[in-house]
Amino acid sequence: MRSGRDGAVLSARRLDKLGVPIAGLVAIGAGLSPFATFSANRIVLGEPRSIFEALGAVGGGLTLVGLTTAALVAVLPTRPLLRLAVSVSATAVLMVMIGRAGTHLTPPDVTLARVSPGSGFWVLLFALALFLTDSLTRLRLSPVQRLVGLALAVTAMAVLLGSGAWDDLSILKEYDSRAPEFWREGRRHVVLALGSLGLAVITGVPLGVACNQSPRIRVPLLTGLNFIQTIPSIALFGLLIAPLAWVAASVPGAQDLGISGIGAAPALVALYAYSLLPVVSNTVVGLDGVSRQAVDAASGMGMTARQKLLRIEAPLALPVILAGVRIVLVQNIGLATIAALIGGGGFGVFVFQGMGQTATDLILLGALPTVMMAFVAAVGLDAAVELSERRGAGKRTP
Repeated sequence: MRSGRDGAVLSARRLDKLGVPIAGLVAIGAGLSPFATFSANRIVLGEPRSIFEALGAVGGGLTLVGLTTAALVAVLPTRPLLRLAVSVSATAVLMVMIGRAGTHLTPPDVTLARVSPGSGFWVLLFALALFLTDSLTRLRLSPVQRLVGLALAVTAMAVLLGSGAWDDLSILKEYDSRAPEFWREGRRHVVLALGSLGLAVITGVPLGVACNQSPRIRVPLLTGLNFIQTIPSIALFGLLIAPLAWVAASVPGAQDLGISGIGAAPALVALYAYSLLPVVSNTVVGLDGVSRQAVDAASGMGMTARQKLLRIEAPLALPVILAGVRIVLVQNIGLATIAALIGGGGFGVFVFQGMGQTATDLILLGALPTVMMAFVAAVGLDAAVELSERRGAGKRTP
């Protein structure tokens, strides 16, 4: 009896700790939740469809085989490269099959019918994303390898969308009727996120340098920037309407520059205000963390204060500053969605239109690109931070 109990404990220990919840999520998504939903039009509530109802016997069976294989590989102690291959393959199958569900469920010559991913699809996608992320972490890829992987993932998604495999899904039908508006609002979203980031870097880095060199400035400036962070985003957008409207009415040429009480101007100012604290504080922390020995050595070589800042302190503080830039960019991509409430545009236009029309897929048309942009920005800047850390470590090495 004792040996049998010990064998059971040993077998349990051999199971992958993260693989067990991943397999559980796969079981929930595949067996207990609807894979897709079908509705007669874009407004009415969708009816749930299981994997076999959405894909047929053959498609559903193949999908279950792929998902079961992924769950088994996740649970068992397997090599990272095998885990990566299986997670990528299972994710590809899932993405293709949800498009096939749209084709299978849509009646011929019925343009009003809508097929959307169900809760089971999103649970499965989350489980496979967790599996894929864990596999990549175990492989310990270099920053360049991660960037190459990101480029391949973006390319694969573009090929999938361009192939027409998802054309029968409701979100693509929403896109087809709004394609010009989608790209126009997408450009506005990027301008708001990157424009506010650029302004924050141009002004925030010098302010951080000033705080590092003058402690008397540091406390009141950081306190003021911390106070701005406590203001809810929608409230800050609203507070800027009156003063910017006054500027537009009172200052000659302000309206020609696009300044007004509503629109992109208050959105850009609000995002810029939220961006300052991470940039300034990370600049201060980065400069404070520079080794005094390196600074003293530069002084012994006869460098001026400007030369020490540009050649020694700034390069060594760059990883921490880039970490602040990463925080700001991801934050602004998300906050730019709210700009639509005051006429600033961006993908938030589709989110709030969908909420007003109770059209879930229209909400997703605005939300999913925002999430993807934030993910790409986070991965790309994470790689840039690591590359700058390695470069800084090389400079510190004698």
